[in-house]
Amino acid sequence: MASWQLLLMGLVVVFGLLGAVLPGVPGPAVVWAAVFWWASAEDSSRGWWVLVSATAILLLNQAVQWLLPVRNRRVLRFRRRQLLVAGGTGTAGFFLLPVVGVVPGFLAGLYGWERRRLGSHGAALSSTGAIMRAVGRNILVELTACLLVTALWLTALIWASPT
Repeated sequence: MASWQLLLMGLVVVFGLLGAVLPGVPGPAVVWAAVFWWASAEDSSRGWWVLVSATAILLLNQAVQWLLPVRNRRVLRFRRRQLLVAGGTGTAGFFLLPVVGVVPGFLAGLYGWERRRLGSHGAALSSTGAIMRAVGRNILVELTACLLVTALWLTALIWASPT
């Protein structure tokens, strides 16, 4: 497979990760499409197993999304940039402290933004809690699923690369 193809697939995965954080963009579908593109170009049993695993992870994500309560996101005042910062710190946490680091990373980014915006610890903590109850849990679950698929894809790429 050509390097430019892998680079484009990586960009599609990054776009999918951004979509997992930003409301209105179908992040899991975009990440799945990138893995499907790679599996069909790879055309090996490893590629198809990665696609099957990615499909299972994203279907489980969808089931969990349906189980989470739906909240009105219009009540709170939060910005897309705030969610991007939280998603970025969650992604960094995912790779720094594999898998479980996404939760403290996401919460730290969200709390840091609110602390800078509001100034006091108590106000930032209560605002972070309100945002997590309104949209944060859903975004965190979706981001975690997309990061798991991304890590699976990257592991398959690294494992298959010639040394």
